[in-house]
Amino acid sequence: MHRLLIPLAVILLIGGALVAAMSSRPWLPRQDVVQPIAFSHRLHAGVNKIPCLYCHSTARVSEFSVAPAVQKCVGCHGNVGIKTGALQAVMQPWTDHDPSPLEIQWNRVYQLPDFVRFNHRPHIRAGVSCQSCHGPVEMMDRVVPVYQLNMGFCLNCHTQRGVSIDCVVCHH
Repeated sequence: MHRLLIPLAVILLIGGALVAAMSSRPWLPRQDVVQPIAFSHRLHAGVNKIPCLYCHSTARVSEFSVAPAVQKCVGCHGNVGIKTGALQAVMQPWTDHDPSPLEIQWNRVYQLPDFVRFNHRPHIRAGVSCQSCHGPVEMMDRVVPVYQLNMGFCLNCHTQRGVSIDCVVCHH
């Protein structure tokens, strides 16, 4: 009887490790995210030096930093008379005076687990640059994750800055 328990325990342990290794973890960095529009952060944030918070202004005042509304794009591009090229499809509903019922459905590049509570606002108020977590976005045509945003990454930053590492700061 005892001879069967040890091999069975080893098999269960190996099986559990394989399941954990192969399981879906949606918060891991994904290099394969394709956006509905080929938007270049290198051109906008790098070459044209548009600050992150100009387009992602919700990060200052809310928990989330979301992709800007099409109106933000048209606000700049419409003023300079650009009506062709990559912006044509985005501007069409606005130039027809018939607003699109749906905004552009951008695909998430970063995803945190449900048990993590992250708020951009205090990080921005503390002067943490967007590049600290998102990498040199101003050099990317297509945004790809640079860092694996996991507990170790966050604890490292909190420790370096002397910020609380109490569990309830980030977990709920």
